[in-house]
Amino acid sequence: MRFDFVKSHGLGNDYLVVDGSKLGFELTAGRVREICNRNTGVGSDGILVLVHANNADFGLRIFNPDGSEAEKSGNGLRIFSKFLSDHAYTTKRQFRISTPGGVVTVQLLPEHGRVTAVRVEMGRASINPDLRTLAVAGQQLDVTAVSVGNPHCVIIVPDLTKVDFHRLGPLIENHPAFPNRTNVQFAQVLTRKDVRARIWERGAGHTLASGSSSCAVAVAAYAAGLVDGSVTVHMEGGILQIQVQPNLDIIMTGPVEETCAGFFSNDLRDRFMSL
Repeated sequence: MRFDFVKSHGLGNDYLVVDGSKLGFELTAGRVREICNRNTGVGSDGILVLVHANNADFGLRIFNPDGSEAEKSGNGLRIFSKFLSDHAYTTKRQFRISTPGGVVTVQLLPEHGRVTAVRVEMGRASINPDLRTLAVAGQQLDVTAVSVGNPHCVIIVPDLTKVDFHRLGPLIENHPAFPNRTNVQFAQVLTRKDVRARIWERGAGHTLASGSSSCAVAVAAYAAGLVDGSVTVHMEGGILQIQVQPNLDIIMTGPVEETCAGFFSNDLRDRFMSL
């Protein structure tokens, strides 16, 4: 069956997946914004594009809904992996995907003949030791700046309900300390194995869940000695299982679900082809 896109989500964080070789037009920033618009387009938190890779089985480009590109996406990688399996791009249960943020290995976890979850070796995280505090809106925040192939700023707080999330999220995302902007997470440690988080995603804003953000939260809490190496990250959209090794290698496991497949109409194409 032919289609222009497949729409899927990981814990409510939804993406469109397209095959770049079959799309028939270039995905400019303006076109991405039109397609991702939830009122006049298809609507999504971003677009995942299958591209050729010389250093892995498949290549992936990741577009944010504002038209910018992301280096890596944990939810996006799970969605992309299911797409490759469900739509006959591979019969393997384990393969490698090249992203701008590095090459990752994924393992499909099928149930009753369908891929319902994916395990992703996200690579090794790094923490910026020179950035520990941030002046934001008259406050001095204790932060952990983490890279998991893309940038994150984690703020561990005693009570998430008291955070002015929608005000602080965009201010931190666009803070001068992050020249390329950053993903933002506010996290509350519940137990040695459980952390709750709210996500403000670079280029997307408030999202229900984020795979790379969950990894960053787990790494920040682990590095602070607040959790053990196996962490459940609770987000508004659901939970992800994160394993953090002593060397900060990360493994993420979580669910994925396809929503629909479809075509870009001639009306939509006419509107965005000039962008």
